[in-house]
Amino acid sequence: MLTLENYLDPHYINRSNWLRAAVLGANDGIISVSSLAIGIATASSTKDPILLATIASVVAGALSMAAGEYVSVSSLTDIEKADIKREAAELAEMPELELQMLARIYEQRGLKQETALLVAKELTDQDALAAHVRDELGITEINQANPIQAALASGAAFTAGGILPLLVVFFAPVNNMEYYLYGFTILSLIILGAVSAKTGGSSISKAVIRIVIWGTIAMGLSALVGYIFGVNV
Repeated sequence: MLTLENYLDPHYINRSNWLRAAVLGANDGIISVSSLAIGIATASSTKDPILLATIASVVAGALSMAAGEYVSVSSLTDIEKADIKREAAELAEMPELELQMLARIYEQRGLKQETALLVAKELTDQDALAAHVRDELGITEINQANPIQAALASGAAFTAGGILPLLVVFFAPVNNMEYYLYGFTILSLIILGAVSAKTGGSSISKAVIRIVIWGTIAMGLSALVGYIFGVNV
């Protein structure tokens, strides 16, 4: 018999932070490294410049992604902490006004005025700051920023994504290398889109189409630049 205790209601929102950073990192690693390699490949007749540029792109890109993610998420964390500190001070200075504000929030969500005030009082008695942080500021454990986690996920994902085109550059013949890179990159993007959509519980077809279209545009423009400024080194 199905009961509340053994009922499982799966949701995916708790994966949003690390999944966003990981997918963004892997996608950026695949597309940016492949695009650079394609641009160099169309302008070069030897493999060494392509390989050197690809390796440099993987290293620089991974460090840049990790650092950028850490800085941006740390800034968000600082804002959250400042808001929580400000809310704690307001609760200490004007608790009655804060109680009314909390009740109004619940009332706007559909509760009757009396019920909203009762809920606000009970939650305030239990943990006033937690109630205001969750319902007034909208900060929860699920969406709370984690700079280290985001930076590691983003940097590692970029490296994993960037290694894929690097392997193509290493093993594929220099003649028509841009076509090998494009085909392998599209296949990688399809797999990435499908896996990320499956992990996040969203539409696989939409994710694959979106990621393939933008990847093709990026690589096509990079190839065009390579052909225009080809130096045949």
